[in-house]
Amino acid sequence: MTLPHTTAPALDTLRRVFGYDAFRGDQQEIIDTVVGGGDALVLMPTGGGKSLCYQIPALVRDGVGVVVSPLIALMQDQVDALRALGVRAGFLNSTQDFDERRLVEAEFLAGELDLLYLAPERLKVESTLRLLDQGRVALFAIDEAHCVAQWGHDFRPDYLTLSALHERWPNVPRIALTATATEATRTEIANRLNLTEARHFVSSFDRPNIQYRIVAKNRPEQQLLELLTTEHKGDAGIIYCLSRASTERTATFLSQNGIEALPYHAGLDARTRATHQSRFLREDGLVVVATIAFGMGIDKPDVRFVAHLDLPKSVEGYYQETGRAGRDGLPSTAWLAYGLQDVVQQRKMIATSEGDDAHRRRLGTHLDAMLALCETVRCRRVQLLNYFGEAAEPCGNCDTCLSPPESWDGTVPAQKVLSTVYRLDRERRQKFGVGHVVDILLGRATAKVSQHNHESLTVFGVGTELSEPEWRGVVRQLLAQGLLTVEGDHGTLVLTEASGEVLGRRREVRLRTEPKRAGRSAGSSSRGKAAPVVELPEEAKPLFERLRAWRAATAKEQGVPAYVIFHDATLRQIAAEAPTTLDRLGTVNGVGENKLAKYGQQILDTLAA
Repeated sequence: MTLPHTTAPALDTLRRVFGYDAFRGDQQEIIDTVVGGGDALVLMPTGGGKSLCYQIPALVRDGVGVVVSPLIALMQDQVDALRALGVRAGFLNSTQDFDERRLVEAEFLAGELDLLYLAPERLKVESTLRLLDQGRVALFAIDEAHCVAQWGHDFRPDYLTLSALHERWPNVPRIALTATATEATRTEIANRLNLTEARHFVSSFDRPNIQYRIVAKNRPEQQLLELLTTEHKGDAGIIYCLSRASTERTATFLSQNGIEALPYHAGLDARTRATHQSRFLREDGLVVVATIAFGMGIDKPDVRFVAHLDLPKSVEGYYQETGRAGRDGLPSTAWLAYGLQDVVQQRKMIATSEGDDAHRRRLGTHLDAMLALCETVRCRRVQLLNYFGEAAEPCGNCDTCLSPPESWDGTVPAQKVLSTVYRLDRERRQKFGVGHVVDILLGRATAKVSQHNHESLTVFGVGTELSEPEWRGVVRQLLAQGLLTVEGDHGTLVLTEASGEVLGRRREVRLRTEPKRAGRSAGSSSRGKAAPVVELPEEAKPLFERLRAWRAATAKEQGVPAYVIFHDATLRQIAAEAPTTLDRLGTVNGVGENKLAKYGQQILDTLAA
């Protein structure tokens, strides 16, 4: 077969520099497009190989590939990883002093760089624009392109200025890349970056190695501890919390229970945040407990779990965050604990948010989709992929597939809740929160109930057939289905337009059966039913551990994350094949020319020890 004229040098670069024999998915077509001078908009899941789509064209085309990235804290690691491959890479950002910037600028002008990483705000500085004018730019890569979406989960105002790249350098190809975008967001990216004529490449959003699990909150810190101690002991992972306080509290709780956990949030000083991030990247088995300020662009391939202790605001944010697990393709867990208070809090935040009604409606739509994912009785993966416009079959590897939930006719309980809210509002001109409504249904003569004479309501005590947790589950699902909403600072319950259909007996309400306890029925299979992984034979496991120890020592000596030396997947293949010559070692995926020359003999010596 005759390869396109752009493919042969690209494939040679893939083999020689990166140590892989073949492209995956759309990589080859994307690379051919950019090498040939065309623009591209690329949607590819985390771990799908997005970086190669601009790194290889930058190496093949004349000039320097300029990568626009918001990840200042990670640029050094990205550059270190490329240099380990023999790629001449550098960066310019606010962490450097004058002399460091001058050195990188001189390398750029002398043609001594293959890739130059810039933060987007630097492209608003005239001196940076003049610098790029004086050199030869091979391409512009706009990484994390969803940051341009104005109402998105990672909006960066500086990204709005990047449309000017095409105006100033009309003949330089551009490639915008992201792991998360609906069709509407993709259109917004194309419009805002002046990429309406670009070719669009949309890969499957499916990450079959990730098992999605959502549990009802029941002492969530204890539920999290059980997950980590029974399924992810010694694994690296990320735990997301909504507030700084819960981040600190959870990190302390885990540390007190024998799991080394570091907090990460905007309230910490910059040095502490940088130290915690660096330790997470460089040390094995650490857990980071963070707000959503953490994680975008994290290249650590062996994150075995991502847990959420609070409800994400959107499916896009949830997918982006869970996608940080299992970048190496090995089985990983995405775990979320979700409860009534999450829904009340999110609805309240939307009701009191800044912006116009259209903005609040947009936020509400995002939350509705997230709630639908939480409450679905069908395959989580099907629901998730459908949100991004991708059809799928049940995966057999999420909690709803492994332990199918039941649903029940909750019309009558729904009517009781709605009727209570109606009577409080219309008859008494009063509004109350969830707890008070449940007390009335259960017939509890609490001080507040007696104070307002709510024992006289016709609905007082009509709900004794359900327990308090079951009633709170009913209210949560009514909020999720838009049959109730909340308003005000105290999260009081109010009816919606759709409530009348239920009260008028014109609509049936199906509810998900509340589990008695969030057990491990789904989790016990989390490592066995994900993407197929070649298990190491028993005799190879000691070799793998020796290679990991060698890698850890080498990484520490060089001051870089372990994955910069080699990924686990590469070490596993080396351990399984146990090559005895440099030529044979050079055929292993991930062992390119530079790494073979640098580490080859050390690996053979380690295997022979």
